[in-house]
Amino acid sequence: MKFMILVKATKDSETGVLPSEEMLAAMGKYNEELVKAGVMLAGEGLHPSSKGARVRFSGNNRTVIDGPFAETKELLAGFWLWQVRSKEEAIEWVKRMPNPMLEESEVEIRQVFATEDFAPSDPTGELRAAEERLRAQVEGKK
Repeated sequence: MKFMILVKATKDSETGVLPSEEMLAAMGKYNEELVKAGVMLAGEGLHPSSKGARVRFSGNNRTVIDGPFAETKELLAGFWLWQVRSKEEAIEWVKRMPNPMLEESEVEIRQVFATEDFAPSDPTGELRAAEERLRAQVEGKK
């Protein structure tokens, strides 16, 4: 099972405050544990929303909204993509992580849909086969 681990933004992360050397070292050690255990597929920190944009969809119209975005509690500062056996295992890994922020923080755990999750919507299997071909192409580029 794949899980996306979402690190919520704080006022500091949104103003561009970078982690200390100590935090970077602790997080590096933690990431090494994830890699050695075969859990980590990807992981990155994100620039503040002031450097980002959103695209709002309304029918055929697209509206671009430049950051920063007001509600810090709804923003992300980073993510991991993990392969684990269960949500419980993902929770156990998150509980071992160093606090990713200089203050109280929150990390969200969300399961990623797998192709087979959509099987009832794809009785012929055509869409699933197309998805598997795309995934193979992406893997081939790594």
